[in-house]
Amino acid sequence: MTNATAPTYPGGSKSRVTRAGERVREGTADADDLQVIEEWRAAHRGVLNTFQAILRNRTGGTNITVAQRHKRKRTIFDKLNRIPGMQLARMDDIAGCRLIFRKIKDLYAFRTKFHKAKFNHKRRNDIDKYDYLKHPKGTGYRGIHDVYEYDVKSEVGKHLAGLYVEIQYRTLVQHAWATTVELIGFVTESQPKFQQGDQRYERAMALASEILARAFEKSTGPSPALSNRELVENFLALDRQLGLMKTLRGLNAADRAVSEKRNAILIFSTSGDLEVRAFRDATDALRVLFQLEKQRPELDIVLVRADTSDEVRLAFKNYFSDARDFINLVNRGCEQLGRLKPRRVAPDSGKRKRRR
Repeated sequence: MTNATAPTYPGGSKSRVTRAGERVREGTADADDLQVIEEWRAAHRGVLNTFQAILRNRTGGTNITVAQRHKRKRTIFDKLNRIPGMQLARMDDIAGCRLIFRKIKDLYAFRTKFHKAKFNHKRRNDIDKYDYLKHPKGTGYRGIHDVYEYDVKSEVGKHLAGLYVEIQYRTLVQHAWATTVELIGFVTESQPKFQQGDQRYERAMALASEILARAFEKSTGPSPALSNRELVENFLALDRQLGLMKTLRGLNAADRAVSEKRNAILIFSTSGDLEVRAFRDATDALRVLFQLEKQRPELDIVLVRADTSDEVRLAFKNYFSDARDFINLVNRGCEQLGRLKPRRVAPDSGKRKRRR
């Protein structure tokens, strides 16, 4: 006799999830398709909880920051539309854990040790496939990703087997750059992260990445052929055109503190204001997240989790309009590499300050 209560793959099956994703791409998704996607997406919370517990256990007593994030429905749909061949059931970054290190050597040391961990979860990628430190992206992104496939023998979690989780490894310097790229997507009509919109933003951030890599990490980014002076002068020229640093300096970090309840829903209004709702229980947070997404589909809503409010602000500072670290690093990097600083005067001034 068949056991009718046996757990099944979230959403029914991988093929059903993929079909729902295809209908989203085609604009024909119905209520059943959206319910399938919601069930599949919600199931990743269990995968996230497992991996963040593993990572926190292994980073205890260190200065490594650990955070996790559940990919937003809007971002999932955008990715389906941006990448025509993407199959939803194979999207491997719905669940994401982020590790932030002080130095590159600490990052590599931890990752090497973690690769030797004894558990059933399988790393799906070759060791260098997503190493964007050895091979920076043209956009300037630097960091490393690993993708694990969840595997568990217990009956309770068996239905989650086959779901993916992405682990991101970054240094503080790389994190400051990456969160600022996302912030630019909030405050301009361009998306340099996805190579969309005004290409000058993309180029400026690629040059900024090169500056940070050379000045602070004894490395290179996407433009290794440029001399230090050429690098700084090219960045400054674009900054004069875009007023990028001036825009970033003018942003105010969100002044509403995230509570110690560890699960925070960040809600962005169409005017750019930020509302924070905090929850002690992850299940309650996820339930409210789905309700808000249904009730207010026009809003940008994200659920984040970390152990303290300070960790939330560090790991997700792009959502708090906080580019201060990036600004300070770029200023110092420009001075160090070219004896030049990004201008702190009005954009229409015709002279640049030089330091001897």
